[in-house]
Amino acid sequence: MSQDKNQETPSTKQENTHEINELNQAAQDSDPSKAADTAGSGDQNSKPLTPEEMILALEAQIKEFQDQFLRAKAEVENARRRSMEDVAKAHKFAIEGFAENLLPVLDSLNAALTDTGADSAKMKEGIELTLKQLVSALEKGRVLEINPVGEKFDPHRHQAIAMVPHEQEANTVVTVLQKGYLIADRVLRPALVTVSQPK
Repeated sequence: MSQDKNQETPSTKQENTHEINELNQAAQDSDPSKAADTAGSGDQNSKPLTPEEMILALEAQIKEFQDQFLRAKAEVENARRRSMEDVAKAHKFAIEGFAENLLPVLDSLNAALTDTGADSAKMKEGIELTLKQLVSALEKGRVLEINPVGEKFDPHRHQAIAMVPHEQEANTVVTVLQKGYLIADRVLRPALVTVSQPK
């Protein structure tokens, strides 16, 4: 009989274990430090969101993305408009610097027209000075002269109008009938030349 009293049935053991667990849980609930630890661990490992909370979070994210998209779109539109305005201004005023360089030449020509003197030497000197001003203005505008006397004939820069017998090597420019001009390394007008013919 005493053996029966000391032995516990399995159901009794389960009940005891359950009671111990409940007591431990109650102790944890009553301990403020443990409660704080539990709360802290809850912050770190947040609970899964409910479907309603997830929808609200996604809607907020969509709204933020829409705002960012609209701001970026407005910035791109502003940049495009500014670049179009800059291009339009560049087209409109591209010749401004070149024209400014030509104004002294215009002044010199006007001064020559108002001069009533009959001195041809002075007139020639004035024309030469005006020509120098014009050449300088063209150079500032990157318009350069092509004067290829003695150079090898280049069909990209020269236009031959005749081949003449000459002591120079064949296909060499003998005379320049009209000077050519380059603008920024592009041919504005080819030079009209005569070329030595093969012997």
